[in-house]
Amino acid sequence: MTSPISTPAGHHSAPAAGASLKRRLLLAALVAATGLAYALLPGRAQAQDTSNKVLRIGYQKYGTLTLLKARGTLEKRLAPLGIAVRWTEFPAGPQLLEGLNVGAIDFGTVGEAPPIFAQAAGAQLAYIGNEPPAPAAEAIVVPKGSALKSVADLRGKRVALNKGSNVHYLLVRLLEKAGVPYSEIQPVYLAPADARAAFERGAVDAWAIWDPFLAAAEKQLDARVLADGRGANGKNVVSNHQFYLASRPYAQARPDVVNLILDELATLGTWAEKNPKEAVTVLVPQLGLDPAVVTLAVSRFSYGAKAVTPAVLGEQQRIADVFYTLKLIPKPVKVADAAWQAQR
Repeated sequence: MTSPISTPAGHHSAPAAGASLKRRLLLAALVAATGLAYALLPGRAQAQDTSNKVLRIGYQKYGTLTLLKARGTLEKRLAPLGIAVRWTEFPAGPQLLEGLNVGAIDFGTVGEAPPIFAQAAGAQLAYIGNEPPAPAAEAIVVPKGSALKSVADLRGKRVALNKGSNVHYLLVRLLEKAGVPYSEIQPVYLAPADARAAFERGAVDAWAIWDPFLAAAEKQLDARVLADGRGANGKNVVSNHQFYLASRPYAQARPDVVNLILDELATLGTWAEKNPKEAVTVLVPQLGLDPAVVTLAVSRFSYGAKAVTPAVLGEQQRIADVFYTLKLIPKPVKVADAAWQAQR
């Protein structure tokens, strides 16, 4: 998702203005398509204030970043630099990246698909790091008594999902594996809370969702997993990486802060992997979920944040190519253009 590029008064050229209009129109289309929370209003987009002494982080209710918020260790490490931290919660990755692109946040975490949709719209983002694969942490679920027994049974059925989120690619790949064209299901694009409500009242036949919403559906609704991201013989259908991204202007201006965040995430991941029960205790009040739900979700987390490698970017490129083939994004995307070279 993108925003107009600001230039000094009197320096707008006709071609630049035309390009800006095209970017605004593309963003407006993607806002409508993905249900983004940020309206495209005059003056909403703004240049990043990289001199600000507040690091603005966008998070969702899952994973290591939520754990980092709860433990407060990042604030302690940034204090000597005179930098405070402000946390903003988002319901899903597409909304978070829109917040990043309009200058509302500097850093955040999302799944595999949102950066591709955002990059297709011209967002100035940078891949900073990622966690190892967590293929079991997202799945397609159906009601306990559903007659659907396999992904192939989804043909002609209504499947709820958050468009542009990590489960969008999961659904595409599972359908492909089952021999069902994407055009032969009825996708119902809903944010997690609305999708759960639709699932509970039987308005949809299946729901593609990620943890901890997945764990809550299993524990609270007796939802049955139709398929998740794991495949046979150790060959995953999807990797389901969690990515850490920054606004490119911020990453370029403050590589010291970006590196520090990644280091802290790696340290925290090592602690959480060795102390899963303690991690659950910390996360329960943050997520507002029962301990049993959080325990199940945590068991499927992956830990080990590190800088994004060319191999991982290659996986992202394959996802981008599939989305373009299916006309889910309006133009080809070169993922490598959003790579960030860590500076020490």
